Amino acid sequence: MKTPCFVAVVLACSCVALAQEDTLSLEDLVQQGVEWAQENLDPAVFRALGQLDQDKVQQFFEDVQKQLQGEYVLDLAELQKTAVTVLPLLEAYEETRPYAAWLKTRLDYFAAADELKHTALPPKVEPGQPPRPAPNPTPEAERKVWQKQLDKRPLPKGAEAYAARLKTVFAAQQVPKELVWLAEVESSFDPAARSPVGAAGLFQLMPRTAQSLGLSLRPHDERLQPEKCAAAAAKYLMYLHGQFHDWPLALAAYNVGEGRVRGLLTKYKATSFEKIASHLPAETQMYVPKIDATLQRREGVTLAKLSLPRS
Repeated sequence: MKTPCFVAVVLACSCVALAQEDTLSLEDLVQQGVEWAQENLDPAVFRALGQLDQDKVQQFFEDVQKQLQGEYVLDLAELQKTAVTVLPLLEAYEETRPYAAWLKTRLDYFAAADELKHTALPPKVEPGQPPRPAPNPTPEAERKVWQKQLDKRPLPKGAEAYAARLKTVFAAQQVPKELVWLAEVESSFDPAARSPVGAAGLFQLMPRTAQSLGLSLRPHDERLQPEKCAAAAAKYLMYLHGQFHDWPLALAAYNVGEGRVRGLLTKYKATSFEKIASHLPAETQMYVPKIDATLQRREGVTLAKLSLPRS
């Protein structure tokens, strides 16, 4: 059977979003999506989503896969229009709303990339050389764009209540309580948010990672329980900070995997996120500055100023 239109869309948005586990092959992702759809989705969903232009969906699929895996942030701007068209379709059905919640938080990247694209300085033209693309924005430039977006955006629904509840959980794990706002970046504080490749909950933990941190997935998925998900995420963040001794690097590893971060640090003889940022996937390049801007907006503190709670 052909991959359903819905599966193509959501896998396109998520095929490179495996935060804690090794990236699966495209065939594995498609098969997971097909199996989930066969078991969970009402045929009416496919009938509605099937109205999308198939060529447009396929192009979106190819573009997202290429650009999120690539290193060039500004290319993400091209995905904004199509993603905005897809989102209401996912929000229209109860079965697909957890995926819509996940996708909505990723729309920010496309919008931010669009703003960065319009403000990027043109590259210096070398005589006799073909024009080069504008360089990747720096983490500082990305941070400023995120700050502008957050200044005009209301808090996600339930954010204050969840943050107040979960700060105690983070502190109990000896993690700065301000990092509960990672949930805004990961899921907009929607505990039902789910990635089609398996990440779930406020902090979007992958199944294998969640189990390694003591959560069970059956008969009830404990990642969907805010306190348990928060405790596991805090424990994982503490582990990553112990590996890198730096919050930006720890958060980059939370997003893309510690092996990728460690490999780049070794390859470029670097010790900071800024030194390897342009070599990370486009999503990760923007992810860390977004967290930094979110903490500054919500708590008045930056990643550089975070300290570990005392015992």
